[in-house]
Amino acid sequence: MLTRMQYDILQACGKNIAVLLAEMQGEEELFASANTLLRVEANLLAIAQTLSHLPEPLRQRLLQIDWHGWECLQQLLERDAHPRRAEVWYGTQALAPATLELIAALRRQEPTWFEIGY
Repeated sequence: MLTRMQYDILQACGKNIAVLLAEMQGEEELFASANTLLRVEANLLAIAQTLSHLPEPLRQRLLQIDWHGWECLQQLLERDAHPRRAEVWYGTQALAPATLELIAALRRQEPTWFEIGY
């Protein structure tokens, strides 16, 4: 059940990021909009924190995820460290989309791991 809840959190945050960035014309516009940037960073942090609590067997099946990238981004966001522009942009354009696709693919291969009663 926990894995399903984690999956749902990851998907919701990914969707939130996509919606927030949908109308944006690029990197400059994101970083010029303090409110949108704050919300995007909050969703990236939620993804990073959720990933850090995935069960080890699941993490071992997701070796293609850039775990180091997520750990670094999580630390930057939790410490409110600056500058972090490149890392946040990488998170929105590469880390989040690739991670969510890898997890969705694993869910298709191993649906029982993501069932409510598992």
